[in-house]
Amino acid sequence: MEKDQTPLKPRPFPRDLSVGEVAARSGVAVSALHFYERQGLIRSWRSQGNQRRYPREVLRRVAVIKIAQRTGIPLASIKQALAALPNERTPTVDDWKRLSEGWREELNERILKLTQLRDRLTGCIGCGCLSVRECPLRNPYDELAREGPGARLLED
Repeated sequence: MEKDQTPLKPRPFPRDLSVGEVAARSGVAVSALHFYERQGLIRSWRSQGNQRRYPREVLRRVAVIKIAQRTGIPLASIKQALAALPNERTPTVDDWKRLSEGWREELNERILKLTQLRDRLTGCIGCGCLSVRECPLRNPYDELAREGPGARLLED
């Protein structure tokens, strides 16, 4: 039997998704989706039964958030970048290029700091003790407190 060669008819736009469906499709916990929504990263609307509903485009937006987070971009930076999109729409390929280029410098700086940290810690990781005389992180009598808070020797 010969298959029908008739082109497929366009289907109507699919219905919006519940929070559980978004979680299942995106691999993000429901609690994380609620958190993203509280942070203004995604939006939902309420059904007549007062249930959250998300447009399907939210899946791409959540994917962008996840990828950006995996690379170490803070949520505040992600929110700022997504807010710059017209009408808070879902990022397109061109949008993603622009967003990722904007984060490139921040990522390069983070890579440099992590590389420096790794290279400076090698000796200490080997001995398992941060009190040896040669350790660059040794800080007897908290001498570095005068310079301010935080990890003073790990930053240039």
